[in-house]
Amino acid sequence: MDVDLNDGRDRIAPMFKDRHVLITGGTGFLGKALIEKLLRCCPEIGKIYLLVRAKKGKSPRQRLEDIFANPLFETVKGLRGLDTLISQCVVIGGDVTEPELAIAPEDRKLIAENVSIIYHCAATIRFDETLKKAVMLNTRGTKFMIDLAKQCKKLDMFGYVSTSYCHLNEKLLLEKPYPPPADPHKVIKAVEWLEEGVVDGMTAKILGDCPNTYAYTKALAEALVVESMSEIPAVIFRPSIVIPTWREPIPGWTDNINGPVGLLIGAGKGVIRSMYCNSTGYGDYLPVDFAVSAMCVCTWNYVGNKDFKRNIYHLVSSAEIKVSWEGIIERGKWIVSNKIPLNGVLWYPGGSMKRTRWEHNLAALFFHWIPAFFIDCLLYCFGYKPILWRIHQRIAKGFEVFEYYANNQWDFDNASVLYLRTIINDEEKVKFKIDAGGVEIQEYFENCIRAARWYILKETDDTIPAAKRHMRIMWWVDKICKTLIYGGLIYYIGKALYSLLFASVF
Repeated sequence: MDVDLNDGRDRIAPMFKDRHVLITGGTGFLGKALIEKLLRCCPEIGKIYLLVRAKKGKSPRQRLEDIFANPLFETVKGLRGLDTLISQCVVIGGDVTEPELAIAPEDRKLIAENVSIIYHCAATIRFDETLKKAVMLNTRGTKFMIDLAKQCKKLDMFGYVSTSYCHLNEKLLLEKPYPPPADPHKVIKAVEWLEEGVVDGMTAKILGDCPNTYAYTKALAEALVVESMSEIPAVIFRPSIVIPTWREPIPGWTDNINGPVGLLIGAGKGVIRSMYCNSTGYGDYLPVDFAVSAMCVCTWNYVGNKDFKRNIYHLVSSAEIKVSWEGIIERGKWIVSNKIPLNGVLWYPGGSMKRTRWEHNLAALFFHWIPAFFIDCLLYCFGYKPILWRIHQRIAKGFEVFEYYANNQWDFDNASVLYLRTIINDEEKVKFKIDAGGVEIQEYFENCIRAARWYILKETDDTIPAAKRHMRIMWWVDKICKTLIYGGLIYYIGKALYSLLFASVF
Protein backbone atom coordinates (compact mmCIF):
# COMPACT_ATOMS: atom_id res chain seq x y z
CA MET A 1 0.00 0.00 0.00
CA ASP A 2 1.36 3.43 -0.99
CA VAL A 3 1.13 5.95 1.84
CA ASP A 4 2.29 9.54 1.34
CA LEU A 5 4.69 10.61 4.09
CA ASN A 6 5.92 13.76 2.39
CA ASP A 7 3.07 16.03 3.43
CA GLY A 8 4.31 15.95 7.03
CA ARG A 9 0.95 16.85 8.55
CA ASP A 10 -1.02 14.75 10.98
CA ARG A 11 -3.41 12.46 9.11
CA ILE A 12 -4.61 10.45 12.08
CA ALA A 13 -6.62 13.09 13.98
CA PRO A 14 -8.39 14.30 10.80
CA MET A 15 -9.55 10.73 10.15
CA PHE A 16 -11.60 10.98 13.37
CA LYS A 17 -13.16 14.33 12.34
CA ASP A 18 -16.95 14.26 12.75
CA ARG A 19 -16.88 10.51 13.35
CA HIS A 20 -18.92 9.37 16.34
CA VAL A 21 -17.29 6.81 18.62
CA LEU A 22 -18.74 4.40 21.18
CA ILE A 23 -16.53 3.27 24.06
CA THR A 24 -17.28 0.63 26.68
CA GLY A 25 -15.15 0.37 29.80
CA GLY A 26 -14.58 4.11 29.80
CA THR A 27 -14.43 4.22 33.60
CA GLY A 28 -11.51 1.75 33.63
CA PHE A 29 -7.78 2.40 33.40
CA LEU A 30 -7.38 1.92 29.64
CA GLY A 31 -10.78 3.44 28.91
CA LYS A 32 -9.99 6.70 30.72
CA ALA A 33 -6.69 6.99 28.86
CA LEU A 34 -8.41 6.39 25.50
CA ILE A 35 -11.07 9.04 26.16
CA GLU A 36 -8.41 11.56 27.21
CA LYS A 37 -6.29 10.82 24.14
CA LEU A 38 -9.18 11.29 21.73
CA LEU A 39 -10.32 14.52 23.37
CA ARG A 40 -6.82 16.00 23.50
CA CYS A 41 -5.31 14.85 20.21
CA CYS A 42 -8.44 14.55 18.07
CA PRO A 43 -10.48 17.61 19.12
CA GLU A 44 -12.61 17.56 15.96
CA ILE A 45 -13.91 14.07 16.70
CA GLY A 46 -17.71 13.83 16.74
CA LYS A 47 -19.55 12.65 19.83
CA ILE A 48 -17.96 10.12 22.15
CA TYR A 49 -20.71 7.82 23.40
CA LEU A 50 -19.84 6.16 26.70
CA LEU A 51 -21.71 3.04 27.82
CA VAL A 52 -21.73 3.39 31.61
CA ARG A 53 -23.70 1.56 34.28
CA ALA A 54 -24.87 2.89 37.61
CA LYS A 55 -22.57 1.76 40.42
CA LYS A 56 -22.38 2.22 44.18
CA GLY A 57 -25.29 4.64 44.24
CA LYS A 58 -23.88 6.81 41.46
CA SER A 59 -25.73 7.39 38.20
CA PRO A 60 -23.93 7.05 34.84
CA ARG A 61 -23.84 10.85 34.58
CA GLN A 62 -22.21 11.17 38.00
CA ARG A 63 -19.63 8.58 37.01
CA LEU A 64 -18.80 10.66 33.92
CA GLU A 65 -18.18 13.62 36.22
CA ASP A 66 -15.89 11.41 38.30
CA ILE A 67 -13.92 10.52 35.16
CA PHE A 68 -13.25 14.18 34.39
CA ALA A 69 -12.31 14.84 38.01
CA ASN A 70 -9.36 12.47 37.60
CA PRO A 71 -5.93 14.18 37.42
CA LEU A 72 -5.43 12.51 34.03
CA PHE A 73 -7.76 15.09 32.49
CA GLU A 74 -6.18 18.24 33.95
CA THR A 75 -4.14 18.94 30.80
CA VAL A 76 -7.01 18.59 28.34
CA LYS A 77 -9.35 20.55 30.62
CA GLY A 78 -6.79 23.36 30.59
CA LEU A 79 -6.59 23.23 26.80
CA ARG A 80 -10.28 22.94 25.94
CA GLY A 81 -12.35 23.61 29.07
CA LEU A 82 -14.46 21.17 31.09
CA ASP A 83 -17.79 22.27 29.60
CA THR A 84 -16.54 21.61 26.06
CA LEU A 85 -15.34 18.12 27.01
CA ILE A 86 -18.58 17.19 28.75
CA SER A 87 -20.64 18.45 25.81
CA GLN A 88 -18.62 16.22 23.48
CA CYS A 89 -19.34 13.10 25.56
CA VAL A 90 -22.74 11.42 25.62
CA VAL A 91 -23.49 9.03 28.47
CA ILE A 92 -25.50 5.96 27.52
CA GLY A 93 -26.90 4.12 30.52
CA GLY A 94 -26.33 0.41 30.14
CA ASP A 95 -24.63 -2.72 31.39
CA VAL A 96 -22.53 -5.09 29.29
CA THR A 97 -23.57 -8.04 31.46
CA GLU A 98 -27.31 -7.54 30.83
CA PRO A 99 -29.38 -8.72 27.86
CA GLU A 100 -29.59 -6.09 25.11
CA LEU A 101 -26.86 -4.33 27.15
CA ALA A 102 -29.72 -2.79 29.21
CA ILE A 103 -29.76 0.10 26.72
CA ALA A 104 -32.99 2.04 26.28
CA PRO A 105 -34.54 1.69 22.78
CA GLU A 106 -34.04 5.39 21.99
CA ASP A 107 -30.35 5.16 22.96
CA ARG A 108 -29.87 2.04 20.86
CA LYS A 109 -31.38 3.85 17.90
CA LEU A 110 -29.07 6.84 18.54
CA ILE A 111 -26.04 4.56 18.46
CA ALA A 112 -27.19 2.59 15.43
CA GLU A 113 -27.73 5.73 13.36
CA ASN A 114 -24.62 7.66 14.35
CA VAL A 115 -21.70 5.55 15.58
CA SER A 116 -19.01 4.56 13.08
CA ILE A 117 -16.21 3.36 15.41
CA ILE A 118 -16.60 1.15 18.49
CA TYR A 119 -13.94 0.42 21.10
CA HIS A 120 -15.06 -2.43 23.33
CA CYS A 121 -12.77 -2.14 26.37
CA ALA A 122 -15.13 -3.32 29.13
CA ALA A 123 -13.91 -6.43 30.95
CA THR A 124 -13.28 -7.85 34.35
CA ILE A 125 -9.50 -8.11 34.69
CA ARG A 126 -9.62 -10.00 37.98
CA PHE A 127 -7.78 -13.25 37.41
CA ASP A 128 -9.63 -14.86 40.34
CA GLU A 129 -13.10 -13.81 39.16
CA THR A 130 -15.71 -16.55 39.28
CA LEU A 131 -16.18 -18.24 35.93
CA LYS A 132 -19.85 -17.29 35.64
CA LYS A 133 -19.18 -13.59 36.19
CA ALA A 134 -16.17 -13.63 33.85
CA VAL A 135 -18.16 -15.33 31.08
CA MET A 136 -21.12 -12.98 31.50
CA LEU A 137 -18.94 -9.88 31.18
CA ASN A 138 -15.94 -10.84 29.06
CA THR A 139 -17.57 -13.33 26.69
CA ARG A 140 -21.32 -12.82 26.61
CA GLY A 141 -20.83 -9.06 26.92
CA THR A 142 -18.68 -9.16 23.78
CA LYS A 143 -21.39 -11.14 21.98
CA PHE A 144 -23.94 -8.47 22.88
CA MET A 145 -21.58 -5.72 21.68
CA ILE A 146 -21.11 -7.51 18.35
CA ASP A 147 -24.90 -7.71 18.00
CA LEU A 148 -25.08 -3.94 18.60
CA ALA A 149 -22.29 -3.33 16.08
CA LYS A 150 -24.24 -5.24 13.43
CA GLN A 151 -27.06 -2.70 13.83
CA CYS A 152 -24.79 0.32 13.29
CA LYS A 153 -25.53 1.67 9.82
CA LYS A 154 -22.31 3.66 9.50
CA LEU A 155 -19.92 1.19 11.14
CA ASP A 156 -16.34 1.50 9.94
CA MET A 157 -14.64 -0.51 12.70
CA PHE A 158 -15.47 -2.59 15.73
CA GLY A 159 -12.34 -2.65 17.89
CA TYR A 160 -12.12 -5.35 20.52
CA VAL A 161 -9.53 -4.92 23.28
CA SER A 162 -8.27 -8.41 24.09
CA THR A 163 -4.93 -9.30 25.71
CA SER A 164 -1.70 -10.75 24.40
CA TYR A 165 -1.85 -13.22 27.31
CA CYS A 166 -4.99 -15.15 26.35
CA HIS A 167 -3.49 -17.97 24.26
CA LEU A 168 -1.01 -19.20 26.83
CA ASN A 169 -0.37 -22.57 25.22
CA GLU A 170 1.54 -20.71 22.50
CA LYS A 171 5.05 -19.59 23.50
CA LEU A 172 5.41 -17.38 20.43
CA LEU A 173 2.21 -15.48 19.69
CA LEU A 174 1.59 -14.35 16.12
CA GLU A 175 -0.85 -11.69 14.95
CA LYS A 176 -3.41 -14.20 13.81
CA PRO A 177 -6.56 -15.91 15.15
CA TYR A 178 -6.14 -18.93 17.42
CA PRO A 179 -8.72 -21.63 18.12
CA PRO A 180 -10.64 -21.01 21.35
CA PRO A 181 -10.39 -23.42 24.30
CA ALA A 182 -14.09 -24.27 23.82
CA ASP A 183 -17.12 -23.27 21.79
CA PRO A 184 -17.98 -19.82 23.19
CA HIS A 185 -21.69 -20.15 22.31
CA LYS A 186 -21.99 -23.42 24.23
CA VAL A 187 -20.08 -22.02 27.22
CA ILE A 188 -22.35 -18.97 27.34
CA LYS A 189 -25.50 -21.13 27.23
CA ALA A 190 -24.20 -23.47 29.92
CA VAL A 191 -23.20 -20.65 32.25
CA GLU A 192 -26.53 -18.86 31.74
CA TRP A 193 -28.41 -21.99 32.68
CA LEU A 194 -26.34 -23.20 35.66
CA GLU A 195 -26.25 -21.66 39.12
CA GLU A 196 -23.02 -19.89 40.11
CA GLY A 197 -22.22 -22.47 42.81
CA VAL A 198 -22.47 -25.30 40.29
CA VAL A 199 -20.24 -23.44 37.83
CA ASP A 200 -17.70 -22.80 40.61
CA GLY A 201 -17.55 -26.53 41.31
CA MET A 202 -16.85 -27.26 37.65
CA THR A 203 -14.42 -24.39 37.02
CA ALA A 204 -11.15 -26.31 37.37
CA LYS A 205 -12.32 -28.98 34.95
CA ILE A 206 -13.66 -26.42 32.45
CA LEU A 207 -10.48 -24.33 32.49
CA GLY A 208 -8.20 -27.33 31.97
CA ASP A 209 -4.68 -26.05 31.32
CA CYS A 210 -5.82 -22.41 31.30
CA PRO A 211 -4.55 -20.79 34.54
CA ASN A 212 -7.44 -18.43 35.23
CA THR A 213 -10.91 -17.32 34.18
CA TYR A 214 -9.62 -14.06 32.68
CA ALA A 215 -7.44 -15.67 30.01
CA TYR A 216 -10.10 -18.30 29.32
CA THR A 217 -12.98 -15.90 28.78
CA LYS A 218 -10.92 -13.43 26.75
CA ALA A 219 -9.89 -16.26 24.39
CA LEU A 220 -13.56 -17.20 24.00
CA ALA A 221 -14.46 -13.58 23.28
CA GLU A 222 -11.75 -13.34 20.63
CA ALA A 223 -13.30 -16.30 18.87
CA LEU A 224 -16.64 -14.47 18.73
CA VAL A 225 -14.98 -11.42 17.18
CA VAL A 226 -13.12 -13.53 14.62
CA GLU A 227 -16.40 -15.26 13.77
CA SER A 228 -18.05 -11.88 13.21
CA MET A 229 -15.37 -10.61 10.79
CA SER A 230 -17.33 -11.95 7.84
CA GLU A 231 -20.24 -9.67 8.81
CA ILE A 232 -18.71 -6.54 10.33
CA PRO A 233 -15.37 -4.70 9.99
CA ALA A 234 -13.64 -5.87 13.16
CA VAL A 235 -10.16 -5.45 14.62
CA ILE A 236 -8.59 -7.18 17.63
CA PHE A 237 -6.11 -5.30 19.80
CA ARG A 238 -3.90 -7.48 21.99
CA PRO A 239 -2.13 -5.24 24.52
CA SER A 240 0.25 -6.88 26.97
CA ILE A 241 0.46 -5.85 30.66
CA VAL A 242 -0.77 -2.26 30.57
CA ILE A 243 1.16 -0.10 33.04
CA PRO A 244 1.30 3.62 34.02
CA THR A 245 1.82 6.35 31.46
CA TRP A 246 5.28 7.01 30.11
CA ARG A 247 4.80 10.71 29.52
CA GLU A 248 1.33 11.72 28.29
CA PRO A 249 -0.47 13.56 29.57
CA ILE A 250 1.38 13.24 32.90
CA PRO A 251 4.31 10.91 33.63
CA GLY A 252 3.61 7.79 35.68
CA TRP A 253 -0.15 8.21 36.03
CA THR A 254 -2.21 5.21 37.08
CA ASP A 255 -5.44 4.63 38.97
CA ASN A 256 -4.73 1.13 40.30
CA ILE A 257 -2.04 -1.05 41.89
CA ASN A 258 -2.23 -3.92 39.42
CA GLY A 259 0.94 -5.33 37.87
CA PRO A 260 4.40 -3.92 38.56
CA VAL A 261 3.08 -0.88 40.45
CA GLY A 262 1.67 -3.12 43.18
CA LEU A 263 5.01 -4.93 43.43
CA LEU A 264 6.89 -1.63 43.69
CA ILE A 265 4.61 -0.34 46.44
CA GLY A 266 4.66 -3.62 48.36
CA ALA A 267 8.45 -3.89 48.18
CA GLY A 268 8.84 -0.17 48.91
CA LYS A 269 6.74 -0.43 52.05
CA GLY A 270 8.89 -3.35 53.21
CA VAL A 271 5.86 -5.69 53.18
CA ILE A 272 6.86 -7.95 50.26
CA ARG A 273 10.18 -9.65 51.03
CA SER A 274 9.95 -12.88 49.08
CA MET A 275 8.54 -13.98 45.73
CA TYR A 276 8.52 -17.32 43.93
CA CYS A 277 9.72 -16.18 40.54
CA ASN A 278 12.21 -16.81 37.78
CA SER A 279 14.23 -13.69 38.51
CA THR A 280 15.83 -13.57 35.05
CA GLY A 281 12.51 -13.97 33.26
CA TYR A 282 10.58 -10.99 31.98
CA GLY A 283 7.04 -9.92 31.31
CA ASP A 284 5.82 -7.73 28.49
CA TYR A 285 4.69 -4.30 29.69
CA LEU A 286 3.12 -1.43 27.77
CA PRO A 287 2.61 2.09 29.13
CA VAL A 288 -1.04 3.00 28.73
CA ASP A 289 -0.30 6.11 26.66
CA PHE A 290 1.54 3.89 24.15
CA ALA A 291 -1.45 1.51 24.12
CA VAL A 292 -4.06 4.16 23.29
CA SER A 293 -1.77 5.83 20.74
CA ALA A 294 -1.35 2.47 19.02
CA MET A 295 -5.12 1.94 19.02
CA CYS A 296 -5.57 5.31 17.29
CA VAL A 297 -2.91 4.54 14.68
CA CYS A 298 -4.34 1.07 14.03
CA THR A 299 -7.80 2.60 13.59
CA TRP A 300 -6.45 5.14 11.11
CA ASN A 301 -4.72 2.39 9.13
CA TYR A 302 -7.84 0.21 9.08
CA VAL A 303 -10.45 2.92 8.48
CA GLY A 304 -8.45 5.66 6.74
CA ASN A 305 -6.11 3.50 4.66
CA LYS A 306 -8.64 0.67 4.30
CA ASP A 307 -5.95 -1.85 5.22
CA PHE A 308 -8.39 -4.63 5.99
CA LYS A 309 -5.87 -7.46 5.80
CA ARG A 310 -4.29 -6.27 9.07
CA ASN A 311 -6.98 -6.83 11.66
CA ILE A 312 -5.08 -8.26 14.64
CA TYR A 313 -2.45 -6.12 16.34
CA HIS A 314 -0.05 -7.03 19.16
CA LEU A 315 0.54 -3.94 21.31
CA VAL A 316 3.73 -5.11 23.02
CA SER A 317 7.21 -3.95 23.94
CA SER A 318 9.44 -6.87 24.96
CA ALA A 319 11.00 -7.18 21.50
CA GLU A 320 12.67 -3.80 22.19
CA ILE A 321 12.80 -3.43 25.97
CA LYS A 322 13.26 -6.36 28.32
CA VAL A 323 13.17 -5.71 32.05
CA SER A 324 13.48 -8.81 34.22
CA TRP A 325 11.25 -9.38 37.23
CA GLU A 326 14.30 -8.98 39.43
CA GLY A 327 15.17 -5.77 37.60
CA ILE A 328 11.78 -4.29 38.45
CA ILE A 329 12.07 -5.12 42.14
CA GLU A 330 15.71 -4.04 42.48
CA ARG A 331 15.08 -0.73 40.73
CA GLY A 332 12.05 -0.16 42.89
CA LYS A 333 13.90 -0.94 46.12
CA TRP A 334 16.74 1.40 45.18
CA ILE A 335 14.38 4.25 44.28
CA VAL A 336 12.31 4.05 47.47
CA SER A 337 15.40 3.53 49.63
CA ASN A 338 17.46 6.38 48.19
CA LYS A 339 15.32 8.83 46.25
CA ILE A 340 11.54 8.70 46.67
CA PRO A 341 10.67 6.88 49.91
CA LEU A 342 7.10 5.99 50.78
CA ASN A 343 5.42 7.01 54.02
CA GLY A 344 4.85 4.53 56.83
CA VAL A 345 7.45 1.98 55.76
CA LEU A 346 7.10 -1.10 57.97
CA TRP A 347 10.63 -2.36 57.37
CA TYR A 348 13.62 -1.39 55.29
CA PRO A 349 13.06 -2.68 51.70
CA GLY A 350 14.84 -5.97 51.16
CA GLY A 351 14.31 -9.63 50.48
CA SER A 352 14.82 -11.55 47.27
CA MET A 353 13.19 -13.75 44.63
CA LYS A 354 13.21 -17.49 45.16
CA ARG A 355 13.69 -20.06 42.42
CA THR A 356 11.79 -22.81 44.23
CA ARG A 357 8.44 -22.80 45.97
CA TRP A 358 9.72 -24.32 49.21
CA GLU A 359 12.32 -21.56 49.56
CA HIS A 360 9.63 -18.94 49.08
CA ASN A 361 7.23 -20.63 51.51
CA LEU A 362 9.95 -20.81 54.16
CA ALA A 363 10.93 -17.17 53.64
CA ALA A 364 7.28 -16.10 53.65
CA LEU A 365 6.75 -17.85 56.97
CA PHE A 366 9.60 -15.98 58.67
CA PHE A 367 9.41 -12.63 56.85
CA HIS A 368 5.69 -12.30 56.01
CA TRP A 369 3.44 -14.34 58.28
CA ILE A 370 5.25 -14.36 61.63
CA PRO A 371 5.97 -10.59 61.59
CA ALA A 372 2.38 -9.94 60.47
CA PHE A 373 1.06 -11.97 63.41
CA PHE A 374 3.16 -10.15 66.02
CA ILE A 375 2.55 -6.68 64.56
CA ASP A 376 -1.21 -7.29 64.44
CA CYS A 377 -1.10 -8.48 68.05
CA LEU A 378 0.63 -5.24 69.02
CA LEU A 379 -1.91 -3.19 67.07
CA TYR A 380 -4.75 -4.99 68.82
CA CYS A 381 -3.18 -4.44 72.24
CA PHE A 382 -2.85 -0.71 71.55
CA GLY A 383 -6.46 -0.44 70.42
CA TYR A 384 -5.88 -0.37 66.66
CA LYS A 385 -7.45 -2.60 64.05
CA PRO A 386 -5.17 -5.49 62.96
CA ILE A 387 -4.42 -5.17 59.25
CA LEU A 388 -1.12 -6.76 58.25
CA TRP A 389 -2.30 -10.38 58.31
CA ARG A 390 -5.17 -9.47 55.99
CA ILE A 391 -2.76 -7.61 53.69
CA HIS A 392 -0.55 -10.68 53.42
CA GLN A 393 -3.57 -12.85 52.69
CA ARG A 394 -4.35 -10.57 49.74
CA ILE A 395 -0.69 -10.62 48.66
CA ALA A 396 -0.59 -14.43 48.84
CA LYS A 397 -3.77 -14.65 46.77
CA GLY A 398 -2.27 -12.31 44.19
CA PHE A 399 0.94 -14.34 44.12
CA GLU A 400 -1.05 -17.48 43.25
CA VAL A 401 -1.93 -15.83 39.94
CA PHE A 402 1.35 -13.97 39.46
CA GLU A 403 3.52 -17.07 39.90
CA TYR A 404 2.19 -18.70 36.74
CA TYR A 405 3.20 -15.71 34.62
CA ALA A 406 6.45 -15.04 36.49
CA ASN A 407 7.71 -18.58 35.97
CA ASN A 408 6.75 -18.93 32.31
CA GLN A 409 7.88 -17.02 29.26
CA TRP A 410 6.09 -15.80 26.13
CA ASP A 411 7.23 -13.77 23.16
CA PHE A 412 5.11 -11.83 20.71
CA ASP A 413 5.41 -11.05 17.04
CA ASN A 414 4.22 -7.50 16.29
CA ALA A 415 4.88 -7.22 12.56
CA SER A 416 1.72 -5.19 11.93
CA VAL A 417 2.66 -2.52 14.48
CA LEU A 418 6.21 -2.43 13.10
CA TYR A 419 4.68 -1.81 9.68
CA LEU A 420 2.65 1.10 11.07
CA ARG A 421 5.87 2.76 12.24
CA THR A 422 7.05 2.86 8.63
CA ILE A 423 3.96 4.65 7.32
CA ILE A 424 3.52 7.43 9.87
CA ASN A 425 5.39 10.72 9.49
CA ASP A 426 7.45 12.63 12.04
CA GLU A 427 4.57 14.67 13.42
CA GLU A 428 2.45 11.57 13.87
CA LYS A 429 5.34 9.74 15.56
CA VAL A 430 5.40 12.45 18.22
CA LYS A 431 1.64 12.88 18.60
CA PHE A 432 0.87 9.16 18.53
CA LYS A 433 4.03 7.54 19.86
CA ILE A 434 4.26 3.80 19.20
CA ASP A 435 8.01 3.14 19.48
CA ALA A 436 10.44 2.86 22.38
CA GLY A 437 12.72 5.68 21.29
CA GLY A 438 13.61 7.99 24.16
CA VAL A 439 12.27 5.70 26.88
CA GLU A 440 14.65 5.70 29.86
CA ILE A 441 13.78 2.85 32.21
CA GLN A 442 15.17 4.32 35.44
CA GLU A 443 13.41 7.64 34.87
CA TYR A 444 10.20 5.80 34.03
CA PHE A 445 10.19 3.82 37.29
CA GLU A 446 10.94 6.94 39.28
CA ASN A 447 7.94 8.64 37.68
CA CYS A 448 5.79 5.60 38.44
CA ILE A 449 6.70 5.63 42.13
CA ARG A 450 6.32 9.40 42.39
CA ALA A 451 2.89 9.23 40.73
CA ALA A 452 1.88 6.28 42.93
CA ARG A 453 2.68 8.45 45.96
CA TRP A 454 0.42 11.21 44.63
CA TYR A 455 -2.49 9.40 43.02
CA ILE A 456 -2.71 6.02 44.79
CA LEU A 457 -1.24 6.50 48.27
CA LYS A 458 -2.21 10.20 48.51
CA GLU A 459 1.26 11.08 49.84
CA THR A 460 2.28 14.66 49.07
CA ASP A 461 5.83 15.80 48.29
CA ASP A 462 6.12 17.74 51.55
CA THR A 463 6.17 14.39 53.39
CA ILE A 464 9.29 13.16 51.57
CA PRO A 465 11.84 14.63 54.05
CA ALA A 466 10.10 12.88 56.96
CA ALA A 467 9.88 9.68 54.91
CA LYS A 468 13.64 9.84 54.27
CA ARG A 469 14.33 10.23 57.99
CA HIS A 470 12.06 7.29 58.73
CA MET A 471 13.83 5.22 56.05
CA ARG A 472 17.23 5.92 57.66
CA ILE A 473 15.86 4.78 61.02
CA MET A 474 14.49 1.60 59.44
CA TRP A 475 17.89 0.97 57.83
CA TRP A 476 19.52 0.98 61.28
CA VAL A 477 16.71 -1.13 62.74
CA ASP A 478 17.18 -3.63 59.92
CA LYS A 479 20.97 -3.81 60.42
CA ILE A 480 20.76 -4.09 64.21
CA CYS A 481 18.11 -6.81 64.07
CA LYS A 482 20.05 -8.79 61.47
CA THR A 483 23.24 -8.46 63.54
CA LEU A 484 21.46 -9.69 66.67
CA ILE A 485 19.78 -12.59 64.85
CA TYR A 486 22.88 -13.74 62.97
CA GLY A 487 25.06 -13.13 66.03
CA GLY A 488 22.70 -15.21 68.15
CA LEU A 489 22.68 -18.02 65.58
CA ILE A 490 26.47 -18.03 65.39
CA TYR A 491 26.71 -18.01 69.18
CA TYR A 492 24.35 -20.95 69.69
CA ILE A 493 25.77 -22.94 66.78
CA GLY A 494 29.28 -22.34 68.13
CA LYS A 495 28.17 -23.30 71.63
CA ALA A 496 26.60 -26.52 70.34
CA LEU A 497 29.71 -27.44 68.33
CA TYR A 498 31.92 -26.70 71.33
CA SER A 499 29.79 -28.97 73.49
CA LEU A 500 29.98 -31.78 70.94
CA LEU A 501 33.75 -31.45 70.61
CA PHE A 502 34.19 -31.25 74.39
CA ALA A 503 32.03 -34.36 74.88
CA SER A 504 33.97 -36.34 72.21
CA VAL A 505 37.34 -35.45 73.81
CA PHE A 506 36.31 -36.36 77.34
